[in-house]
Amino acid sequence: MSVNSQTFSLGQRPLFLFFQGQYNGLLMKQDIRLILKTYFGFTQFRRGQEEIIHALLEHRDVLAVMPTGAGKSLCYQVPALLLDGLTLVISPLISLMKDQVNALQEGDIPGAYLNSSLAPADYQSTIHHAVQGDYKMLYIAPEGLKRDAIQHLGEQVGIAMVVIDEAHCISQWGHDFRPSYLLIREFIQSLTSRPITAAFTATATDKVKEDIVRILHLENPYVLTTGFNRENLYFAVQTIPKSPDKVQALLDYLKNHQDKSGIVYCATRKTVEELSATLNAAGYEATRYHAGLDDWERQINQDDFIYDRKPLMVATNAFGMGIDKSNVSFVIHYNIPKNIESYYQEAGRAGRAGEAADCILYYSPQDLRTNTFLITNCQPGDPPKDPALVSHNLELLKAMTYYATTTDCLRAQLLAYFGDTPSNYCGNCSNCTTRFEAVDISLAAQKIISCVYRIEQRGKRFGKTMVVDILRGTKSQKLLSQGLDSLSTYGIMADMDVHRIRTILDYLIAHEYLALEGTTYPVLCSASRSGEIIFEKKPLEMMLPKDKPPHPLPDKTAELDERLFIKLKALRNRLAQEAHIPAYIIFSDASLQDMCRKMPLNPEQFLAVSGVGMVKMEKYGEVFTRLVREHRSQTKSS
Repeated sequence: MSVNSQTFSLGQRPLFLFFQGQYNGLLMKQDIRLILKTYFGFTQFRRGQEEIIHALLEHRDVLAVMPTGAGKSLCYQVPALLLDGLTLVISPLISLMKDQVNALQEGDIPGAYLNSSLAPADYQSTIHHAVQGDYKMLYIAPEGLKRDAIQHLGEQVGIAMVVIDEAHCISQWGHDFRPSYLLIREFIQSLTSRPITAAFTATATDKVKEDIVRILHLENPYVLTTGFNRENLYFAVQTIPKSPDKVQALLDYLKNHQDKSGIVYCATRKTVEELSATLNAAGYEATRYHAGLDDWERQINQDDFIYDRKPLMVATNAFGMGIDKSNVSFVIHYNIPKNIESYYQEAGRAGRAGEAADCILYYSPQDLRTNTFLITNCQPGDPPKDPALVSHNLELLKAMTYYATTTDCLRAQLLAYFGDTPSNYCGNCSNCTTRFEAVDISLAAQKIISCVYRIEQRGKRFGKTMVVDILRGTKSQKLLSQGLDSLSTYGIMADMDVHRIRTILDYLIAHEYLALEGTTYPVLCSASRSGEIIFEKKPLEMMLPKDKPPHPLPDKTAELDERLFIKLKALRNRLAQEAHIPAYIIFSDASLQDMCRKMPLNPEQFLAVSGVGMVKMEKYGEVFTRLVREHRSQTKSS
């Protein structure tokens, strides 16, 4: 069966009902693409989407690992329309549910959510409508699976598919383990008829993927990892040892990106508070988010960011999972995260609609000490930490630190961590776009390691700052009082810049020529490879930057009619305010940019815009094409 979209009226029976349950032998690729264009506004699938959709329509379990912004939700929303019965989507955050359901309703797709934000009467009403078969998709938090109402719903309604979003949360070896996710398998097993089970996540190592399959009891799953590369993201690392310099670096960046929306991630609540206050004092519209705020304030602040009332969000990693805001132009990590999985997922919240975006990490050795302390120490009242898990998390931190200090291609480092085989040069990261020179650091390495050896021979160990002070010949009271000025290595690097010594020192640690021991006050000590430098006189080179030209953020709007783009955004914002939904739910910036390129003057031309389907054409076609016609008329007459 196939339906001609030009003769089909959405005012009649919903299009998806014509195809529902007819996949085997009858539902062809063109029909699925018709669903894609009608309800979601796209003519082509992204990488991996079509394969996953066909697997689910063949009633096969799925595990899909796709980067943030790759279109995971579409992979289960299209099959959900075509399967007989209800699709239950298990999602970790209220904000994600609201975003997804708002988007579904904008496309005339029947969907709802159940969570703690609903009043009891609304909760019961939603359950009632679900039992009546009024929804195709129902979103719920994993904690909600314990409620009797959900248990009864599973008994009364045919659940065709259970979708687990952010599926990495089910594994304690991932970066965001949530015990409530362990309820999912029990819930699925309690159902009379086992539904299709689909697990989706943006980041997962092989170990985490194995856990997902095992814990959820996925049966012969179709497993797809589409690759983690997102070419539109620019990755950069700036080594900034001192906090005041970080503040200035951030202010300098924001000065050049005042019309952009972005997230600044911080390691602690205290830093969030201080930094958000600093940005507001400097005249920037910034809000804040961390677990120490009251629920109502977190919600208000999150809405201010999502609805573009405040373009900057300063937050801990408590913010962001499931945030579907498409116009985030940059993500800055003010402190180094604990692992690469967290970093890549958080950074991936930039550029979701495909526009160029910046992902910048400010690295300081102090951040490394802070994270080491957080990993190894318990909060008051918490049970003792599992030593194996602590060791595992320290290894993850080590990999994150190597990313922050490497001179190799940053994108290659990220992709290799997840098992991809990238090239050694991407051309879109700070290491690739900065001109490097290969510097012979053999003599410097010998001096640094010799200094550590001489200190150890006296039965002592010191942190990096003291070692650098000795090498530089600093006349501090602490150094002189211990007689460290009598060391043969005292002052032997007085002619080298402190930052250069620290850079080489970090390189030696990262490549195991030296080691750091201890957590609260880590100290330097010799390592297994120290002898290669001291005794074997191994030559050693590292890439060091000669200079760092500023990176211009590519801006696709530069080629467009800027005045029309501003008008389209204003119209979108007005419609969003009237509907009480985020602006990007109506159209993403990418869709508005495509309107600027194609200049649609009538419904047929408007339907050719990316992100415009039959539903949105009927809702918004006339008002947007009228604006384009008026703009063209004004441009010709001026």
